[in-house]
Amino acid sequence: MKPIRVKTHWFKDGDQPRDPAETASVLALTLWKLADRFTENLSKADYDIITPQRGFLLMAEFLAFEVQYADRLAYNRIDDATRGALIQALAKRLAEFMEENIRATVPDDGEGYDYQAGFIDLINRRLVDYATFDLVDEKPAFATLRYLGNCIRDIMDKRDQSWIIDQIMEIESPAAVETIQKTMRGLLETE
Repeated sequence: MKPIRVKTHWFKDGDQPRDPAETASVLALTLWKLADRFTENLSKADYDIITPQRGFLLMAEFLAFEVQYADRLAYNRIDDATRGALIQALAKRLAEFMEENIRATVPDDGEGYDYQAGFIDLINRRLVDYATFDLVDEKPAFATLRYLGNCIRDIMDKRDQSWIIDQIMEIESPAAVETIQKTMRGLLETE
């Protein structure tokens, strides 16, 4: 499997601190690529995605996991105000990506659903849920990955539900975690 290209460091331009929105924009692109790769991997592994709507639901769940993990990694690296601004900007940028991609892929349903608000609501609910789990050596604990697997399982077709949790816990999550760690270390490193 070909690795995705991600920005893991800033080009030097003095000791200027980065604006949280700038960092969030770079991080959002990385997380989006990982979630897109995740959905693509499930499809290649013969899991039945069926519709673009299901694909976007899967991506939204995986993105919620990624956002909370990025937040956890930022916790000890930057102050609370900067971290809050970073995570808010990150969620907003991902919500924009989500809406842009849904509108480009799925015909307008005419109901005027606010995809950004729906995505932000999911992020907020999942951040509360994931807050109850621990990190072990800066990696999500078993219970965290199990929770993600259960959230994904609930979206999947019945025939795929018994196998998807293993795919999430053993293959998809570890790959994303490694990339997010590397990206966060690079983008938030202080000199």
